[in-house]
Amino acid sequence: MGFFDKLKQGLSKTKESFNEKVNNVFKNFRKVDEDLLEELEEALIMSDVGMETSMKIIDNLRDKIKSEKIEEVEDVKQALRDQMQEILDSVDSDLKLDTKPSVMLIVGVNGVGKTTSIGKIANSLQKEGKKVVIAAADTFRAAAVEQIEVWANRANCKLIKGKENTDPASVVFESIKVAKEENADVVIVDTAGRLHNKKYLMDELIKINKVIDKELPDASKETLMVLDATTGQNAILQVKAFKEAVNINGLILTKLDGTSKGGAVLGIVSENSMPIKFVGVGEQIDDMQKFNSADFVNSII
Repeated sequence: MGFFDKLKQGLSKTKESFNEKVNNVFKNFRKVDEDLLEELEEALIMSDVGMETSMKIIDNLRDKIKSEKIEEVEDVKQALRDQMQEILDSVDSDLKLDTKPSVMLIVGVNGVGKTTSIGKIANSLQKEGKKVVIAAADTFRAAAVEQIEVWANRANCKLIKGKENTDPASVVFESIKVAKEENADVVIVDTAGRLHNKKYLMDELIKINKVIDKELPDASKETLMVLDATTGQNAILQVKAFKEAVNINGLILTKLDGTSKGGAVLGIVSENSMPIKFVGVGEQIDDMQKFNSADFVNSII
């Protein structure tokens, strides 16, 4: 099964929910008027798109209907698709890994699938012919290191780890050293699951960044936050809170296959001006790929 088919299958719950609410609006109206737009706005909010983003979509639709003199309900549906696509394309979701080595710093709260995401991304990069080193910098939990070790073996890439409670920055330092020696392409850094209000964890992240900046001053760096898609609109708020403490530049969305709340992707991108860089739609090692906005929109409406 190709990734688009996996995405389509994985988003089936979201599509069912989204289509039920949004398509019902289009079925119930024969005339393009304000009542249609109000019903559509409510359907988008109920589909986890978020109030702010839903209002923005409807305002833009209203302008488009007026400027292009749209009179057919089916044309409004196409205009909605275009609006969704426009939101997702308003931010650049391409990975910037232009130097050798480049760095990917992976952050996020506990339980969102951070470690498994790292394994899957490492596997994806290896398949592209890149040599990957993983830094097991979540040293607070022995289980975290064991888990990342399993995924590193599956992805067939090198893992650098320290003892339990080792300074995470020292693990990152060692990983960069090995990456330089072995001419690796990418260093992926696992970090402790943290909440934005845990100051000592944020201080640790600052320390890790200082090591990266000192050892690889000109390196491309992606700081990606992992989000659990099943949290829906709460994910929008989680990103807002995290952004205040960490300079993240992209998102990894996990568990899209287990939720009907995939509509939140639009709100997450729009309200945070933050691109989705990877999506996970399954538990297998190949079930995570770079985000494609057109595939996403075509999979849910």
